[in-house]
Amino acid sequence: MTINRRSLFAVAAASGVALAIPFAARADGTLDAIKKRGVLRVGVTQAPPWYSKDPKTGEWASGLGIAMGKAMAQTLGVKFEPVEVTWGNAIAALQGDKIDLMFMLDATAERKQAANFPESPLLWYSLAVLARDDLDAKTWEDLNKQGVRIAVPQASTMDRWATQHTPKADIQRFPGNAEAIAAFQSGRVDAVLLFHPPLLAARQRLGKGKIVVPLPAESQPSSVALRKGDTAFTEWVDKQIAGYYKSGQTQKYYDQALADFGLDPKLAPPVMKEMIK
Repeated sequence: MTINRRSLFAVAAASGVALAIPFAARADGTLDAIKKRGVLRVGVTQAPPWYSKDPKTGEWASGLGIAMGKAMAQTLGVKFEPVEVTWGNAIAALQGDKIDLMFMLDATAERKQAANFPESPLLWYSLAVLARDDLDAKTWEDLNKQGVRIAVPQASTMDRWATQHTPKADIQRFPGNAEAIAAFQSGRVDAVLLFHPPLLAARQRLGKGKIVVPLPAESQPSSVALRKGDTAFTEWVDKQIAGYYKSGQTQKYYDQALADFGLDPKLAPPVMKEMIK
């Protein structure tokens, strides 16, 4: 018996089994689809400095992901279209062909099973401290002293790092980021240790403290999530973000996003690994 695609779908429907059909067999490649549609759909969520919606206009007006998405759309000769998602459902939105890509999703082993990621890093972000202005925090050894009180979320990467690298300090553990930041705000600790993006919003809200990446820097890359199986689009995105990074444009997009958010870029750690000193 000859089994064609229609027969396969019928068998799958009858048996309740989903078929893993390669991307190329399901539809045109993403690049072709974007050009035919005339729109590049970028997943966005309110998370400055990555994405920021203007509350007055409802427009997604600023953020690194907005600027980079617009630049990619311009290169393709299409319009930029922000599509609101959450960090939790972004991969599902890719799988459901609701968006074409989402910036600032780390390429974890779990995510790689459901999405493609370019080889080049989008940017790097580092473990940092929001510290008292008068606290010496240039290196981990500066913090590794008796009497220095450091807040961390319990059982987190930050907790493990502080335990290993600042064992002499008074490490105070809290249920989550918010509680650790609140401890710094109230003066119960001298510094709070997190990856630097959430510290940016905390610094703006609190209006005090300095953000420092203690040396040697502990950094990790972030990436761009893409629909699984489309190698050509993945290679195209890889070329774009590698070019932005190499030219320094990635850092410029980031600095502008910080300025739009009301932060002085000079007070924030860079997102290019080579610039962290």
